[in-house]
Amino acid sequence: MNPSARRFRVDSSWWRHRSAAGDTLVAGSPLRLFRLGAEGSRLADVLESDGRVPTGTESLAERFLAAGAIHPIIDESTLTPLAVTVVIPAHDEDPARIAALVRQVSAAARVIVVDDGSATPLGPIDGAEVVRRETAGGPAAARNTGAARATTDIVLFLDADTEWDPAGWTTVLGHFDDAHVGLVAPRVAGRPGTDLVARYEITDSPLDLGPEPARVRAGSRVSYVPTAALLVRREVFESLSGFDESLRYGEDVDFVWRAISTDRICRYEPAAVARHRARPDIRALARQRWSYGSAAAALDERHPGAAAPLRVNRWSAIAWSLVAIGHPLVGGAVGAGSTAALARKLGATPNRWLVAGRLAGLGNLHAGRLMASAITRSWWPVSLVVAVLSRRLRFALLVALVVPNLYRWRASRSELDPVRYVALRIVDDASYGAGVWTGVWRSRRLGALRPRFD
Repeated sequence: MNPSARRFRVDSSWWRHRSAAGDTLVAGSPLRLFRLGAEGSRLADVLESDGRVPTGTESLAERFLAAGAIHPIIDESTLTPLAVTVVIPAHDEDPARIAALVRQVSAAARVIVVDDGSATPLGPIDGAEVVRRETAGGPAAARNTGAARATTDIVLFLDADTEWDPAGWTTVLGHFDDAHVGLVAPRVAGRPGTDLVARYEITDSPLDLGPEPARVRAGSRVSYVPTAALLVRREVFESLSGFDESLRYGEDVDFVWRAISTDRICRYEPAAVARHRARPDIRALARQRWSYGSAAAALDERHPGAAAPLRVNRWSAIAWSLVAIGHPLVGGAVGAGSTAALARKLGATPNRWLVAGRLAGLGNLHAGRLMASAITRSWWPVSLVVAVLSRRLRFALLVALVVPNLYRWRASRSELDPVRYVALRIVDDASYGAGVWTGVWRSRRLGALRPRFD
């Protein structure tokens, strides 16, 4: 892709410090530091104003793009029309609901509904080809069956319990004008509803990866995308031999990570939206989250380290651990020491202490949130035992359970009151963690519980 031919928006992490000695930019996911010369500052000025890439700065723009510091803006007037085959896997789904979904994707060149061994076989559906699998093989097998019949360059995998907004076609397909892009995922938002779980999932669905665009990769802000709605180049799909049918859960994350490992770009584009139905009750929610967690061990086996429950800077981890065991001053000193060490590493960077303070401060806050999530999610069985034995750590666990979730409740503007919201968050995290431990026990692999320190 030629960056000068497109427009871009800067990422929400974008922070630039100007000085007479040169500009310093912090942006991307994970955060990257760029020291900008005259041309780099000119590029940043233009990106911040109208998103253009001036001639002569294309190479630096590519670096920004690769780091996730900027994201493409799709211009409908320049797009090449692309034909799409939609593949909808279905198992014991309401035929009327599938027919409605088929109508929503009527702009596609072809729609294939794969009946994955439903107890009552699906009948004909207007606008779609129905393919019957006599034995249920799971989502991976059903998607592979449908994709094998696709003849278009692009395949859209769409779960039967989703709703597709036709206005999103142009936005997601526009990313494929870049030959390096192999996958594009729209936002999978919760479907509005009046029951408790639907009201919770409208802001906290595990499939909803938020309103910010991203380049998808492990260890970044958006480390995976679900195949509840996912567009894939057919040649990429075929080169990877499709989804791994031995995986009952996590096959979508595995597929995306395998594609990224071949240097194909996966983009998350929240300007296009599919909506997903919430689970019918709390028991079904817990069962779903358990199933997601149970895939972590298998994903760690195939992608070592990528499914780690915690990935932070080791000094941030030490600082927060000291705070948790009752030594906040020592923990603060460790945090200050890591900031000073970073300032020394920055060398001649203009205003290096300001830059180091921002990087270290954001890093420490992020690490604290991730550690609180790990001890209340994947590690909660151990955390519970430790809390029973230690009053001080019992308090730390209580803080980790309540404070981040209250902040999340306020930031998400959930319809629920804080008590029910926090209670559902605890059920959500505990169910996922139980699934992680189940997968670890079955596989006898500890990788899905092992932290990674940078």
